[in-house]
Amino acid sequence: MRDFREEEELGKAYDSRLMKRLLTYARPYWKILLLCILLLLVVTAVQLARPYLIRLAIDDHINVMNLPQVVFNEPPPEEVEYLELDGLYLARENQLEGDYPDRERYQFIRHEGNYFLIPTFTPNPETVAVTGEPGNYSAEVNQEEYPARILSAEELAEMREQDFAGITRIALFLLTIMLFGFGFHYLEVYLLHKTSQQIIYNMRQEIFSHLQNMSLSYFDQNPVGRLVTRVTNDTETLNDMYSQVIVTLFKDIFMLAGIVIIMLAMNIQLTLVTFAIMPLVLVVSIIFRYYAREAYRKVRVRLAKINATISENISGIEIIQIFNQQKRKFQEFKEINKSYYDATMRHILVYAIFRPSMDLLYSLALAILIWYGGGRVLQSTLSFGILYAFTDYIRRFFQPINDLTEKYNTLQSAMASAERIFTILDTEEEIENPARPVPLPQEVRGRVKFKNVWFSYDDDEWVLRDINLDIEPGETVALVGATGAGKSSMIKLLSRFYDVQRGEITVDGYNIKDFNRRELRKHIGVVLQEVFLFTGTVAENISLHRDDISREEIRQAAEYVNAHGFISRLKNNYEHEVQERGSTFSAGEKQLIAFARTLAYDPDILVLDEATSNIDTETELLIQDALYKLTENRTTIVIAHRLSTIQHADRIVVMHKGKIREMGDHQELLARGGIYHDLYQLQYKDQLAPRQSEEQELTARSSGQSAGS
Repeated sequence: MRDFREEEELGKAYDSRLMKRLLTYARPYWKILLLCILLLLVVTAVQLARPYLIRLAIDDHINVMNLPQVVFNEPPPEEVEYLELDGLYLARENQLEGDYPDRERYQFIRHEGNYFLIPTFTPNPETVAVTGEPGNYSAEVNQEEYPARILSAEELAEMREQDFAGITRIALFLLTIMLFGFGFHYLEVYLLHKTSQQIIYNMRQEIFSHLQNMSLSYFDQNPVGRLVTRVTNDTETLNDMYSQVIVTLFKDIFMLAGIVIIMLAMNIQLTLVTFAIMPLVLVVSIIFRYYAREAYRKVRVRLAKINATISENISGIEIIQIFNQQKRKFQEFKEINKSYYDATMRHILVYAIFRPSMDLLYSLALAILIWYGGGRVLQSTLSFGILYAFTDYIRRFFQPINDLTEKYNTLQSAMASAERIFTILDTEEEIENPARPVPLPQEVRGRVKFKNVWFSYDDDEWVLRDINLDIEPGETVALVGATGAGKSSMIKLLSRFYDVQRGEITVDGYNIKDFNRRELRKHIGVVLQEVFLFTGTVAENISLHRDDISREEIRQAAEYVNAHGFISRLKNNYEHEVQERGSTFSAGEKQLIAFARTLAYDPDILVLDEATSNIDTETELLIQDALYKLTENRTTIVIAHRLSTIQHADRIVVMHKGKIREMGDHQELLARGGIYHDLYQLQYKDQLAPRQSEEQELTARSSGQSAGS
């Protein structure tokens, strides 16, 4: 048998059926979500542009002095920057679109802080030496000697001027797109989180509305704490999915695809070499997915058990302390806490292995890149700017993979929460309104009839068996009997909190199943043994926020049922704030407020369920007086264990094991000597015993005096 404190088993880590249903909640906002995706595309493009722009700055303007210079006898035919020296026009080879294979290549070399121009090009020269004097320099490059011309400071500045201008343009362009990217990113984050909050707002409204319409049997089978968790925690988990997974997943796709495309465009061979470790990444991700799923399941199940255990112990703390069970309960919690700790440590271990594994694979990819790409840079077959861009892109490529851990965890939680939420929403109402409800008469007379009513909470055990009872308009009928006799079940059936399995219940001749539940309950006022007061003022608890009940009517209702006396003594009278569940009021005061509430609603049928139990004698007198006023000219059904409170009833119905055993007024039932007589004797034996002893003593004295005479 499964421990009730344990959470339900988890379903799949990703369930396409659940995801499709979750997306239906986002469908009304598809335009905004599409806008967010487009904004993410722009933001991703901005982020991917940064390494590429830096690569352009390095290759085109910073690391350019060692590049070959194409020599022209006149200005180059293309619109490019060039340098004029001694009648020659020099243009960088990388800036020219044409190849110009017949043109000579010159080269700038650096020696002792000066730049010299030599009439040849040698990639990555191993040895460089310059000798001579101004106007007659010679350079030895790789043991080959060439004439060299020194560049003056003015000539060097002229040559680098175009590079400074290019760097400035790139920097300004980079700053501009980053500012635009910031604005687009801000807008995307704001719209996405606002939309996800709106989706969750609608979902919470739907769940709460659905729960309000569920029958009481549903709440009998589902703990309140679990339902509260569904409306709060589980919906918040879905909010994380909407805001952090669904749309941002497109960003990861854009990022990965963009990186691959740019890297392939820059250098296909280097890209293939760098991504050689991708099969290892895939294997590690699959292994992580399996173990993360198992670890997460254990953590969730054991956390639910901890929460339920804490809730149970706090609720029952009085009993635990009375019977000195603290040590046993502590040991029990210690074992549950230890199991949760072990599950959490396993969960941490899985994630602690995955992230460093991804970092290790990233380092491996970076090492391969530096080894292969760096070698090609040394051979002058690859520019340093491309190598730098590749190192930046490979880092960005692993970022979404590392984020997989958080997204996978969020997705698991979302699927589990969605399954539980949809379980609630898919639970159909057991008590359904008819397709074409019968309108209630404008004036409900209040004739109630139970016809051959059979009812059970579980199919195997009948709580009510063949109940037949006619209650006339304005009549007060009391239901008495031992606990479990079925008294409270009858009034729950009358209000259609449950439906009968056999027979029918009618009001003014109409089957209550033919009425709209809400309309039916407007005409039935119920005062329970445990009065529930809501947070708010006393006046709000009487009117229950109905606008058509004025403050004067609230006051009149309170005066009529004797509640005005203690309310007027409160600090703010009818504006006095009620604490949680009315904890600052006595049981009797809460009952009087409940009577005032019922009178303010003026029901045609009044039901009092143990409304006078656990009340002190003084308050009971006030309540008895209020009861007389409430039941006047109103059909009333009273359930009471205190037989003194129902002696005025027109009829008393005695129930036993789900059947009506006796019926009549107080005196008739006492005279009959049946179950009611026995209940009366048991309840008042302490008061009857002294009276019987007194009568026996008087009888004995009378007998003794007669014998003496």
